[in-house]
Amino acid sequence: MYQTFEELKESIKDCKKCKLCNNRNNIVFGSGNENADIMFIGEGPGADEDIQGKPFVGKAGKLMNCAFEGIGINREEVYIANIVKCRPPSNRNPEKDEVEACLDYLRNQVLLVKPKIIVLLGSVALKAILGEEYSITKSRGKWIEKKGIKYMPTFHPAALLRDSQKKIYFWNDLKEVKKAIL
Repeated sequence: MYQTFEELKESIKDCKKCKLCNNRNNIVFGSGNENADIMFIGEGPGADEDIQGKPFVGKAGKLMNCAFEGIGINREEVYIANIVKCRPPSNRNPEKDEVEACLDYLRNQVLLVKPKIIVLLGSVALKAILGEEYSITKSRGKWIEKKGIKYMPTFHPAALLRDSQKKIYFWNDLKEVKKAIL
């Protein structure tokens, strides 16, 4: 366990725990309020994130920002991270060994942030955090509490770009998160 974000960032800067390090431009550590009540966890960086070194700055991130704005969630007030910190080739899902290699970094981020709520964005995040037995279609929109943290699984913003009918579910899930924190 690291005592500060600086220690954790230092420990990850030259990470070579999995093959994702071979093609990365930047490690996408996470961003936002390091004392946030709400933490969002996605699956992994895309091309824009890999270039900029920040999570959710591409099309999916812009869509998420619009939802935040509409619901009254300030992006600067939340903390955003991913299961893996390096971009999987061709935006494929991270493989099991890649997830396992990165999970301790994410666990340390959660321990440092101490969020009350974690929003799991998509199936990869849901399964990596809560277990393989969970399905995003059955779990989304339902609160799951474990070890004093409330989890809200919802669709990944990239899924909304592929299927606009999912936007209303995402919107409603974020409204529930906002309500729970008030």
